[in-house]
Amino acid sequence: MKRTALYLTLALLVPAAQAQLAPSAPSQSVPGDARPDAPELSARGSYAVGVRTLTLTNPGQLDIVKAPKEGDIPRYDRPLTVEVWYPAQGDSGSGNTTYTDVLGSGPGNANRPNTPFTTPGRATRDAPPVASSAPYPLVIVSHGYPGSRYLMTYLTENLASKGYVVAAIDHTDSTHGDKAAFASTLLNRALDDEFVLAELARLGAAGSGSPLSGLINADKTALVGYSMGGYGALNAAGAGYGPEMLPLVPGGALAARQTGKYKVDPRIKALVAFAPWGGDAAVKGIGVNTGGKYGFWDEAGLAGLKVPTMFVVGDRDDVSHYEGGVKPLFENAVNAERYMLVYQNAQHNSAPNPPPAASLGSFDDYMHYAEPAWDMARLNNLNQHFVTAFLDWKLKGKAESAAYLNVPTPRSNDIKVSRNADGTPKADDTSWKGFKNRTAKGIELYRLMPK
Repeated sequence: MKRTALYLTLALLVPAAQAQLAPSAPSQSVPGDARPDAPELSARGSYAVGVRTLTLTNPGQLDIVKAPKEGDIPRYDRPLTVEVWYPAQGDSGSGNTTYTDVLGSGPGNANRPNTPFTTPGRATRDAPPVASSAPYPLVIVSHGYPGSRYLMTYLTENLASKGYVVAAIDHTDSTHGDKAAFASTLLNRALDDEFVLAELARLGAAGSGSPLSGLINADKTALVGYSMGGYGALNAAGAGYGPEMLPLVPGGALAARQTGKYKVDPRIKALVAFAPWGGDAAVKGIGVNTGGKYGFWDEAGLAGLKVPTMFVVGDRDDVSHYEGGVKPLFENAVNAERYMLVYQNAQHNSAPNPPPAASLGSFDDYMHYAEPAWDMARLNNLNQHFVTAFLDWKLKGKAESAAYLNVPTPRSNDIKVSRNADGTPKADDTSWKGFKNRTAKGIELYRLMPK
């Protein structure tokens, strides 16, 4: 046999042999799939996931985008598109769907045009729900500015598979496709959260006639907000804005969101704030000279936050900021049980899905999703783990979940692994529960209790 023929024969045979011997690798094509090093609670739950789209209208709202320089602000019926994920009939992870979104930073932006893209998911559109285990706690998700209801599908699907109904909002005037006056976002984020809670409670009640009828226990609701979503969720959960912020919204409309001017919905039982915008350094970043000690909040405002809260932030956050932004919020929300999960060397994008393929040709669009020092699939798995532990504890009352949060040492890089011959931990072992050996790296987790 000629040498070239021999090489050709080997080239054909070796891949075939490898295909027979090598195990098939798990798919990483869908945001939220667990990596081999994923912590314990990042795995999908036992339910398949259904998903459906709601079109809601909040009547008689202030139309901040059309506010005149002087005079009364007109009112309009504010439209909101909401995506709802829920436990569905079928095997866990068996769904197959596609979420359609656009890149960009509002309409008509030549540097970042609204380029369509799709994100794959493991949910089934309009699938029959699992009613036998209902009602389920409600989780309301609020995206960044700009963003969309599909920005965190790795988390929304994951929580639904674990027995939650998850409602993610497209905040009008604040999405990739319709970004408009920033003042609209400043006013409407908390109002949108409250309205969607009321609507989901109505639609999810038994006998409502909705496809969600009987599925939702709105008395156990959590808010999950990222960036501007965190800003609004903090306010909805009780952190009233300081008086120095009123000039930022026409007509003094933000006054209604000051401390003591509104009532917190008692159904809100927990809050997860990813890189919440609005701390002192972040406010300076838009050129506002405030007298508020903590940006949009003062001591009284932060004292109004009383529900258990988890802050998630990168210690190099260059939008919401860490030392001058999120950390002071965590430290001074003195009436709440609160946690702060810190990703070392992460910037602002601790919450989104991985960058879509359509973003690879645009630095700005890519960096709207990516973390330069982190693999996004890894961050997604970490978020799934810690958010699951927090919500299972605070909404479902699973006391055993506290062990995943009340860690023996706050800096994961300082963990000491000390085990007996049978693998059980010794008294001086400080490993974090749920993490395999050598996988809890670059993370910090702190806890403060109400005063």
